[in-house]
Amino acid sequence: MNYIFISPNFPKCYENFCNCLNKQSVTVLGIGDAPYDELSPMIIESLTEYYKVDSLADYDQVYRAVAFFAFKYGKIDWIDSHNEFWLPSDAKLREDFNVNTGVKGDSIYRYIRKSLMHRIYIHEMLPTAPQINVTDLESALKFANKVGYPVVVKPDIGVGASSTWKLENDKMVKKFFKNLPDVPYVMEKFLYGRIDAYNVIIDQSGDIVFEQFMDCDPILDAVTNDEDLVYTTIPEVPYNVRMLCTKLIKALEAKAGFAHIELICLDRDYPGIGKKGDFSILEHNMRPPGGYTLDMMNYAGSCDVYNIYAKIVSGNKEEEPQIQKQYYCVYTGRKDRFTYDLSHEEVLEKYGKSIVVYKLMEKNDWKVMGKYMYLAKFRSMKKAREFMADTTRKKEKE
Repeated sequence: MNYIFISPNFPKCYENFCNCLNKQSVTVLGIGDAPYDELSPMIIESLTEYYKVDSLADYDQVYRAVAFFAFKYGKIDWIDSHNEFWLPSDAKLREDFNVNTGVKGDSIYRYIRKSLMHRIYIHEMLPTAPQINVTDLESALKFANKVGYPVVVKPDIGVGASSTWKLENDKMVKKFFKNLPDVPYVMEKFLYGRIDAYNVIIDQSGDIVFEQFMDCDPILDAVTNDEDLVYTTIPEVPYNVRMLCTKLIKALEAKAGFAHIELICLDRDYPGIGKKGDFSILEHNMRPPGGYTLDMMNYAGSCDVYNIYAKIVSGNKEEEPQIQKQYYCVYTGRKDRFTYDLSHEEVLEKYGKSIVVYKLMEKNDWKVMGKYMYLAKFRSMKKAREFMADTTRKKEKE
């Protein structure tokens, strides 16, 4: 079996996919823009061959790399980057090389265009916020006044809260249109509530073989207000979350891969959407969750999601993963602009036995993920909350 992994070195945790696929006797072929001598020993050991291109954004170069591998190793069975940015390229390559695993061609836009996601939610009668495509000021003002402020504007294709704004009134809408971005945008009603996520692995039959629920701080606040970022895995998946997300995954006909579905647990009643405590779907990402979430899934479930995926790809039947121990796993990202009540040394002294990872982040991650991060796991939500409070509490000004 020939598996082409696009950009196997970024993010760094993806080298674990290559390693586990290799252990399942899959021929793993890498295409990337990093020099070979900058690849980690794990990637070099896991890959059968690596093809360097000048830019992964240059489709012709990547196409020639795939053609070379197809000529040398025979039919390509899988092409994937697991990276939101490269999903359209992955889909085009699958179509051009007749790869029958994964989404092909323009069908990928069901996974990455927020406007198309919204149509699916409406068609499947899944609760979600009202939304329109941003076209002209008059339509935007009419929509905002109909659904009520605040509203959110965000790129139709985009990851996280990048280039996303919360607009509170007509004046802010007019200001947005004065500097209207040159890429398609959508506008939707802002729903108040807690941001949650449902992370799953889907097998080749479309069945969910692993699931995990997450409680998240609003990433929009982390970006626009430069606040700390904190999120937690929770062992119990709410029944209504599982039902909503399973219905969506079936509608998408998703197979053999990951899904990261973002939801809002409403903190008030919204007629036509749900009552307080109900869940509304925000968006779906048919790829592994970002940041350190894959590691959190492993720590929380005492399992190896990279290996579960590799067994699905290779066809080695994976029995229902038995989660031996369930933990609340917490990510805390602390920002450089704050002075915290507990120093790094004091955090380690108090929680050293529970902390599984701590490190200085790469500079380009500081804005969202924090300058310094901690991963810690706990048996109870009470202890997890204590850790979150202690690691984000600011020192009082004298």
